[in-house]
Amino acid sequence: MESILTEMGGLMPGAVAMGINLVMAVVILIVGWTVSSVLGRAVARAATHSRMDPTIVPMLRTTVVWAVRVFTLIAVLAHFGIQTTSIIAVLGAAGLAIGLALQGTLQNIAAGIMLIALRPLRAGEYIAAGGNEGTVQEIGLFLTRLTRGDGIYLSVPNSVIWNAAVVNFSRNPTRSFELPMLVRYGDDLDTALKCLKAMVDEHPLVLQQPAPQLVVTEYRDNGVMVIVRVWADNRRYWDMRNDLYYRARGALERAGMRAPVPVRELQGPAAPGAAAD
Repeated sequence: MESILTEMGGLMPGAVAMGINLVMAVVILIVGWTVSSVLGRAVARAATHSRMDPTIVPMLRTTVVWAVRVFTLIAVLAHFGIQTTSIIAVLGAAGLAIGLALQGTLQNIAAGIMLIALRPLRAGEYIAAGGNEGTVQEIGLFLTRLTRGDGIYLSVPNSVIWNAAVVNFSRNPTRSFELPMLVRYGDDLDTALKCLKAMVDEHPLVLQQPAPQLVVTEYRDNGVMVIVRVWADNRRYWDMRNDLYYRARGALERAGMRAPVPVRELQGPAAPGAAAD
């Protein structure tokens, strides 16, 4: 019995030390995770207040958070006396193997970095790429998050957008619009052009620089095709477009011009006994 107590007495200091180390490791983990979250939120707030591009903020926050957490894990391992140098080497080899197995995921990370560096799209812009379109909400490490025009949420892998042609509808301050109008044969073409020119000149959303253009482009079966080409502020483009469609037909009708209708001439067989001229 005495020998057992003696052995337990010899083990107690080691057990106590192990318990203290374990408690300290848990404390370090909790503090590290808390500091990473707080620091990530602080970096996000500071970036927002500094008017940094909103596209960069989520990725910057994620990078700061996980950098602090990696250092926390290394500190915990070092606290237990583990040689972190060898562990880092092992993690490097494991990372290489995982990287080869997850090439698609790494492509998304690389694509996300390139999208942020070259800025073909930014948060708040309406884009179309790879068969997907919507307003950019965020460019993350792996996914670009969009909201479509009908309010549907859409997550697109970064590599899909990076490897596709990106159409950015919001980047330029102005945007052109072409309104096709058909003038019926028999109506005065010059009068129609004057009516349409007056309509765009008086419209509050049509820019006068570049100047509006009216061109005759082709002759169709039931009328002459006139294209009205105008420019608008990008933010008011759809308001102008829809209003011009509403006003154009009325402007021509008030000038006494009727809407063109398809015309087809049908000829039947000659009457029996009809004499040729």
